[in-house]
Amino acid sequence: MSEFDRWQGRFAVPEYIFGEAPNVFLASQRHRLPKSGKALAVADGEGRNGVFLAECGLDTLSLDFSPNGQKKALALAARRGVNLRTELADVHTWNWPAEDYDVIADIFTQFSTPDQRKGKFAGIRKALKTGGLLLLEGYTPKQLDYGTGGPKELSQLTTMDLLESEFGGFSKVLIREYETMMSEGGGHAGMAAVIDLVAVK
Repeated sequence: MSEFDRWQGRFAVPEYIFGEAPNVFLASQRHRLPKSGKALAVADGEGRNGVFLAECGLDTLSLDFSPNGQKKALALAARRGVNLRTELADVHTWNWPAEDYDVIADIFTQFSTPDQRKGKFAGIRKALKTGGLLLLEGYTPKQLDYGTGGPKELSQLTTMDLLESEFGGFSKVLIREYETMMSEGGGHAGMAAVIDLVAVK
């Protein structure tokens, strides 16, 4: 089964598989968000993180390759009373704009091959404005011991060295690796090993 078919199937159910609330890490960074500007939610699925950014007053694009996911994202935005722009595209082939976004959120988008991930991270660096904020959360290799979400391939998991090599050139970089009890829908539930990045280009 292709990744597209897998996610289309996962998003076909009525419930929001990762819940309707934003990712806990992303919500905890609200104080860092600008009062206005453009935000990009990368591979945003059912839209919970894009909707949160829109609720914070940002002109937000929710990018994903699943029509089923984007349909739910727009429904969630309508229920929350915010405007959310969507674009149906694969992050690996999307034409990333240059210096266009004040905020980029990349939350648990870990089903890329290492080569695809390298291209995605290059796109993020290109699309973020100078002075823009990048918020990223992923699973570390220790997540394989927990099995409470995320990919099963070691090469798709996130390490400190990887983030430092990709984003260490930003002016402000904070990376935190820890274990936490997650409760974000049925898709992210239980003890998990995560890594967070807060960086300013």
